Amino acid sequence: MTSHTKGLITVAVSALLFSTPGLFTRSVSVSGWDVIFWRGVFGVIFTVAFMARRGKLQGQIFNLGWPGWINAFFWASGTIAYIQAYKLTSIANVSLIYGVAPMLTALVAWLWFREWPRTIVMAASVLALAGVAIIGAGSFGTVHIAGDLLAFWMTCTVAIGLSTFRRYPDIPAAGVTVMSSLLVLPPCLIWGDPFNTPLPEIGILAVFGLVFALAAILLNEGSKLLPVSEAALMSNLEVPVQPLLAWLAFAEWPSRAAFIGGALILIAIIASSWPQRQKVAPA
Repeated sequence: MTSHTKGLITVAVSALLFSTPGLFTRSVSVSGWDVIFWRGVFGVIFTVAFMARRGKLQGQIFNLGWPGWINAFFWASGTIAYIQAYKLTSIANVSLIYGVAPMLTALVAWLWFREWPRTIVMAASVLALAGVAIIGAGSFGTVHIAGDLLAFWMTCTVAIGLSTFRRYPDIPAAGVTVMSSLLVLPPCLIWGDPFNTPLPEIGILAVFGLVFALAAILLNEGSKLLPVSEAALMSNLEVPVQPLLAWLAFAEWPSRAAFIGGALILIAIIASSWPQRQKVAPA
């Protein structure tokens, strides 16, 4: 298996895991700040346990360097924006805005280290964007501007984060996950009330922390093996999966637009995974 294929599989699995936040946030009654707090706490616990078991705890935590710390800050702010966006606007609109991630990531990578994506990836990005637009078209009349702005900032942090991992592949991915989870805790204590969360909901958020930590590690590791535009495009797999999970968990039948848009996104992802003839390396 080539490194490119490993990267595609790793990011695809990450995208499937990242399609679950809507389920977790809908399953609890607490505020977004409380969700972020407990997700961060349990994310740190599970990630530290994972690193300690592999004997890499010290190396992951103390070898971040300035690129790792910058990435941790962006992932932390993106996490806050991501969870809060679900509370302030529709899932469809969050997905719609996230659909620009492949193009935005390609732009950041080109401006930073002149990595230009393959033509088929750019074409697939346009197709995926069209699919996401179809999914979110029905909710334009109920857009909440604060939620949309948070979703856009989250998309920006993904573009910057993936580009940083591509440019500096030695950044310890698990260490960034731990630090970003720790950075979200102080604002959650200031603006939230996490210690009044019902015990059963803490259990749900513990599972959320495990899933989110694993998804973040896989995305960070997979993005080191792919051109950043491909990593961002593959992460769009979560967009058509989210309506399916909503149907399975809450009996919310996906709309016709969700089916059509999801099909376009899947076609785009399959097309972008076509074997590349020449690997592009960072300058």
